Amino acid sequence: MIDAAPGAFISGDLTTPIDRPLTLAILGAGARGSAYADLAAKRPKTARVVAVAEPREHVRDAFATQHNIGPSYRFTDWRDLLDRPRLADVAVIAILDADHLAAAVALSDMGYQLLLEKPMATTEDDCEAIAAAARRNGTALALAHVMRYTPYTVKLKQLLTGGAIGDIVSLQHLEPIGYYHFAHSFVRGNWRREDESSSLLLAKSCHDIDWIIDIIGQQVKRVSSFGSLTHFRPEAAPAGATDRCVTCPLQNTCSYSATTLYRDGLRNGGTKRYFTKIITAGELTEEAVTAALTDGPYGRCVYHSDNDVPDHQVVNLEFGGGATASFTLTAFTPLENRHTKIFGTRGQVTGDGQHIELYDFHTETRTIYDTSLDGSSAAEGHAGGDEALLNAYLDALQGGRPELVVSGTETSLSSHRVVFAAERARRSGTVVDLTSLSD
Repeated sequence: MIDAAPGAFISGDLTTPIDRPLTLAILGAGARGSAYADLAAKRPKTARVVAVAEPREHVRDAFATQHNIGPSYRFTDWRDLLDRPRLADVAVIAILDADHLAAAVALSDMGYQLLLEKPMATTEDDCEAIAAAARRNGTALALAHVMRYTPYTVKLKQLLTGGAIGDIVSLQHLEPIGYYHFAHSFVRGNWRREDESSSLLLAKSCHDIDWIIDIIGQQVKRVSSFGSLTHFRPEAAPAGATDRCVTCPLQNTCSYSATTLYRDGLRNGGTKRYFTKIITAGELTEEAVTAALTDGPYGRCVYHSDNDVPDHQVVNLEFGGGATASFTLTAFTPLENRHTKIFGTRGQVTGDGQHIELYDFHTETRTIYDTSLDGSSAAEGHAGGDEALLNAYLDALQGGRPELVVSGTETSLSSHRVVFAAERARRSGTVVDLTSLSD
């Protein structure tokens, strides 16, 4: 059992290779923190988890047992690390969005390298402050824009940069959040209220905006956006609906029934089990699910919650070279892969996060490329993006190759600025000019 910190840490020149395993402290042992820890455990010769900070005792202890972490390196709060000498090379920050600023700045100042879950922070000023801390400390910061790292994106960019469709003229991109995913996370869950988390666009789709910018490969010049909360409101509630699904006479017929979603996940597994595990903190029993539905936030009626984030939004982008992009995120879909069409001067690409169809105008032929892995949802590792991100980050530090991190400080800050500009555009009903901003 690991109950002592290693004697040396990364410092100074990040281009110098390291001939020992990198050590990781996981801040937040929820779904995302656990995913990165499990992936690190797959490469024990180059990485090991040595500390965890998690407020839920049973979750913390289960995580620590799984990763062989001793009692001295199990913390209730990430701030507890500030009272100790540096414990690891890397801090993986997978805590609530509102805490990203304080954690990233403090740990960067202590000399930790940072793998930071998206979004970077909940305000533009906070993102700027994190970037400033990374710069002054020489921190190797990677934001978890996992879409940049998937085999699908790698192949797509290879085709585009190779001129497969000529010059990109426009792009359409859809984020189909999925009706029960949206109800779980953005009506009942941690991201339901902007004052407690962030905007929907930032929380859910900052990496879609980042991905679009990466694919087109130019700076955004202007942005507009429209969207609102139209359905998950009291006035949309069907007659007879009660405040909680367990007492509602409509629970077996409502599309957004919490009793249906979480009991289905418990009994039948599949993707829905991922959400069931979240509401019960991993305890997959009928009793735990019933308790969560009866007393917890995830048992509330979607029409009688305290949510305020939009349930649909569109963002329009104009790039410096003249290309345009339109992005739609919506609650009202099945839980499925993102859909993209890219229109070029010599052809068209259609993609779904796994398959790429290339249509060539000259030959009038279609070519299919299959980059499929097991799945594209968070529960399934984002189509290989989670693992590819972690491997790229660890390999960059281990091998002294910082260029492997393609979602670093400046790149991530730049795309976050576009997200904040889109929200300003949505709220003001104006087109926001970004030409005055620089990386």
